Amino acid sequence: MATEYGHGHGYRAHGTIAGDRPPHRLPAGLRAPFEARSRREFGYVLLSLPISVCLFVYAVTTVALGAGLLITFLGIPVLAAALAGCRGIGALERVRARALLGVEVDDPEPLRQKKNGLLGWMGAVLKSGASWRHLLYAVLHFPWAVFSFVVSVTFWSYGWAMLTYPLWFWVFPVYAGQGGLQLYGDAQHRVYLDNPFEITVTALVGLLITLATPWIVRALTLVDGLLVRGLLGPSRLATRVVELESDRGVVVDTAAADLRRIERDLHDGAQARLVALAMDLGLAKEKLAEDPQAAARMVGEAHGEVKTALQELRDLARGIHPAVLTDRGLDAALSSVASRCTVPVQVEVDLAERPAAAIEGIAYFTVSELLQNVSKHARATWAAVDVWRVESRLLLQVVDNGVGGADASGGSGLAGLAGRLKAVDGILVVDSPSGGPTRITAELPWRG
Repeated sequence: MATEYGHGHGYRAHGTIAGDRPPHRLPAGLRAPFEARSRREFGYVLLSLPISVCLFVYAVTTVALGAGLLITFLGIPVLAAALAGCRGIGALERVRARALLGVEVDDPEPLRQKKNGLLGWMGAVLKSGASWRHLLYAVLHFPWAVFSFVVSVTFWSYGWAMLTYPLWFWVFPVYAGQGGLQLYGDAQHRVYLDNPFEITVTALVGLLITLATPWIVRALTLVDGLLVRGLLGPSRLATRVVELESDRGVVVDTAAADLRRIERDLHDGAQARLVALAMDLGLAKEKLAEDPQAAARMVGEAHGEVKTALQELRDLARGIHPAVLTDRGLDAALSSVASRCTVPVQVEVDLAERPAAAIEGIAYFTVSELLQNVSKHARATWAAVDVWRVESRLLLQVVDNGVGGADASGGSGLAGLAGRLKAVDGILVVDSPSGGPTRITAELPWRG
């Protein structure tokens, strides 16, 4: 996979990151019990138990009622209302996870009603996979909430109780001259934590438990985050459909832009020359009898215009899809592009076989556009193009020693190129600090 490059942060003279807060002197393990994040996570676990009990009771009761009434028409609306209620509670759970755990979860896919009215709504709710995932969350979250509540409260209470034991051990009554917390024993054999050594050890054990509790709670809430993401968010299939719809729009827009470019090049280039050529030949025909020498001169000029028009048509055809790419592959095609660059370009293509034709074309045009940027903007003295394969991905990299400052944000050509790559699950990574060098890496699927 391609290595993602970034500019990082600005650095001060002493090596600290500009804009960052000073580093904490206290280690993270000692700060954890007092951090706001730990309190939010522990609060999330405490709230999970009553919420999960209510959600579990609601889900089981309403779904059981709806399933029992399916022999009548009333079962369908009851079951649809139960699933809709689960979706509503799921929305509150996403808000709670976002506020207390910092878990950002998008809303699930909306209902797709094929018909208007109550019947259409009930059908959409019952057919929605998100509705049933919300119901599954209501059922599965209950036993997990009980487990995490018991573990968290036990560790928290025992840790703080033992840590603060030296402050309150005196409250226990004294038996036979001994006072303190009784660990075990019967009437004849009792063990009390009452001497300074035992009290100190108890406090130290409590300190260890107190320091470990936030990390235990954090591990438990990670599972909660997975449940929220997996069951209350959009499904992978729905997310993929949205991405494909977006990519389809990008592809359509790109194709339309390419057609407009071809039309503009034909209209402003070859077509204009051919119109001028026709006019020149018409004038030459009229002068052929009167002034043969002038007519011959005009025919010669028209011949030059024909050569220029043919060259423009060849360049235009090469821009649509070069024949060398179809016949000989990326190595020869990229070498041809590199030969037309204004700076020396070293090309290295390490491919045992050819990728899919569509991916090969995208890779060609990506390198072609990047080398055009090198010629126009980089002010470089050399450039290099590397193409290789890593598992099921095609990677290409263009490097130059120019002035840098290339930016893929905004409406630049690199932004458009990144959009084209994204339409086929590709990635464009730009590393171009001011002053150079510039390293642009593109990653494409091997098969489109």
